[in-house]
Amino acid sequence: MARHGAELLPELPQSLARAIETYLNSLRFERGLSRNSIDAYARDLARYGTWLSAEGIGHLGEVERSHVEAFALHLLDEDLAPRTRARALVALRRFHSFALGEGLSGSDPASEVSPPQEGLRLPKALSLADIESMLATTAGEEPTQIRAAALLELLYASGARISEAVGVDLDDVDLDTGLVRLYGKGGKERIVPFGSHASAALGAWVSRVRPAMAAKARSSSPAGALFLNARGTRLSRQTAWQIVKDAGELAGLEAEVSPHTFRHSFATHLLEGGADIRVVQELLGHASVTTTQIYTKVSEETLREVYATSHPRAR
Repeated sequence: MARHGAELLPELPQSLARAIETYLNSLRFERGLSRNSIDAYARDLARYGTWLSAEGIGHLGEVERSHVEAFALHLLDEDLAPRTRARALVALRRFHSFALGEGLSGSDPASEVSPPQEGLRLPKALSLADIESMLATTAGEEPTQIRAAALLELLYASGARISEAVGVDLDDVDLDTGLVRLYGKGGKERIVPFGSHASAALGAWVSRVRPAMAAKARSSSPAGALFLNARGTRLSRQTAWQIVKDAGELAGLEAEVSPHTFRHSFATHLLEGGADIRVVQELLGHASVTTTQIYTKVSEETLREVYATSHPRAR
């Protein structure tokens, strides 16, 4: 008979799965929680473990505070109720605290990450100057620089999730019309436009670098993926994440930058430029406009900051 909650766990790296099962067993035998409560913890931690695994993390010791914060931002894109997001963060905080106490991990990266209170947590958006500073780090003729430029330009131009960006196939991109086909959650398809800067960067990657990388694929027919690694196979989410992170560090940005930062910046800048929220909802692939409304709050915060620093009687 399956242990409480364990049957709800997906296929995870062995170390992660073992740690989660140990925690679920402690909830059952030491704290005496009900089956429903344990199953709720299992679902929340399964979501967390799946996300960590997708980011290339297989051991709790590899998790840093930045990962926990990035997961909190990831939950915003899941169209979950605020209470559900808060519960998931409480679950992972308690899990990491338990892991530290039991010697399963040497630190607690979630100890200072608070669950959202009322309403939605405001995402952090980069300024246009910060975006341009990151893009400037990719200037050069090295294949990896050309690939990085294409990836960053596409992320900022389309607002794509990182999983959507690395999932794009060559046939999904039309450089002539400036359109890209993205596949979101549940395989839901949407068409998103991109501008001339992204078109130029993608064109350079597709014509000058990608063919040589595709030729390195071991199979007789090269991968159809838009973004490839040095072996000619599809670029992984982990590597794409690292490309974004490296660009932020090279640009000297104080805050750690993630692919989600580009997505938040895309939406925030569109709304600040006067775009209709329903259009932004469609571009982001949100099922509900409620999720998109977090960006209107970001814009309100920007307006307040501009007012406070610019109006002579604001202070």
